[in-house]
Amino acid sequence: MSKLLDTLRQIVGAPNVLTEGDLSAYEQDWRRRSHGKALAVVRPASTAEVAAVVKACAETATSLIPQGGNTGLSVGSTPDTSGTQVVLSLQRMQAVRSIDRDNLTLTVEAGCILQNVQQAAANAGLLFPLSLAAEGSCTIGGNLGTNAGGTQVVRYGNSRELCLGLEVVTPQGEIWDGLKGLRKDNTGYDLRDLFIGSEGTLGVITAATLKLFPQPAARLTAWAAVPSMEAAVRLLGLSHQQLGAGLTGFEVMGQFALSLVVRHMPQLRVPFADLAEAPYCVLLENSDSESEEHARGRFEALLEMAFEDGCVLDAVVAESIAQAKGLWHVRESIPLAQAEEGLNIKHDISVAASRIPAFVDYADALLQAEIPGVRLVNFGHLGDGNLHYNVQAPAEGDPKAFLREQEARVNDLVYEAVAKFGGSFSAEHGVGALKVDKLQQYQSPVALGMMRAIKQALDPLGIMNPGCVLPRQEAV
Repeated sequence: MSKLLDTLRQIVGAPNVLTEGDLSAYEQDWRRRSHGKALAVVRPASTAEVAAVVKACAETATSLIPQGGNTGLSVGSTPDTSGTQVVLSLQRMQAVRSIDRDNLTLTVEAGCILQNVQQAAANAGLLFPLSLAAEGSCTIGGNLGTNAGGTQVVRYGNSRELCLGLEVVTPQGEIWDGLKGLRKDNTGYDLRDLFIGSEGTLGVITAATLKLFPQPAARLTAWAAVPSMEAAVRLLGLSHQQLGAGLTGFEVMGQFALSLVVRHMPQLRVPFADLAEAPYCVLLENSDSESEEHARGRFEALLEMAFEDGCVLDAVVAESIAQAKGLWHVRESIPLAQAEEGLNIKHDISVAASRIPAFVDYADALLQAEIPGVRLVNFGHLGDGNLHYNVQAPAEGDPKAFLREQEARVNDLVYEAVAKFGGSFSAEHGVGALKVDKLQQYQSPVALGMMRAIKQALDPLGIMNPGCVLPRQEAV
């Protein structure tokens, strides 16, 4: 291993091969559920350096763990405890390579922080719409590696839909340049889509060409109290009908989830927090190319129609950008407030929007019957069918003991309910190492066979992020 380390130092420079000191930022996952030990953390500054690092590791059959901002929630970018794996950090590769305003594309390196990608587009008078809570620290390579979603999927789609081309280093250390920026290119298998969502198990994404959009002329945000999840889904249907493609975001939040924000972040104003007849609230956003006045008229007409329909009890429309940001800040603060409440069991599930009310009724009743007093923190992206259906310990219980004793059982109950309603146990967070067993349980044998075949064909040595997505022994 010392010979490999010497080679890596020659490639990227000795200061960028980290083997000593506090490496927890690279060896520990964001939720601190897993802490590994790396042989080294290697930080290349170019695609050529990445290729040379991968080739050196391939020659010694040394496992590589590609890592961006290390903000993932499924333990997909941290090393194991063996001390034999190399963490390949892309954080030094942050360049904006080019902007093509006429083609509405932006090419950036994989280590570019999402917020900086958004800003580069804004500086050109354009919009890159991917938006999520970790955008100040997550990287575009990680976003693409996990096919991240966020709050605007209902209009713009997941990361996959926002990417036109990739540059990738293969497990053999070769470079595939697919940064054409074409919207039509039917020349064989779509390799771009193969690497997006592969979580670093098939190669290393080093750069991407992304779709840009015109900045909306008007952006309107509303917060609505609704009497049930069924009403929230009816409001979603009305919003699609009345706003069309202008519907940008549609978030649902249970009142218990919002009560945690009230309790732990009293400086935030949570609308309708005391409205007992409203078990859920909805945050919806409309982005429009029309004038502010015209767009606001249509938006308010939608809310009036929803009020008459009975699917909205009360609503408030933000009067300024600051007010709109304040409403979104409440929504984005739910995970932080839940963490303040204590350890909890998180889920990232998707169900067809039309079936979410029945799923929630079924899963709520099932968990309450099996674990009396359990508290359900239900919120998420209703517009695209993605719920963060989280489970908190009973109010008087010990959160650590609850997590230790009940997590496996709670996961089984929730995932069985998801399967019953035709959903997915992983909507936008990926499989990582955390849910490998669940993929084996819920994915079809035919699909698993194809996945294993792809992994074997592209990474026959099994060195790329082993134990992530597929079981380690099946990657060799």
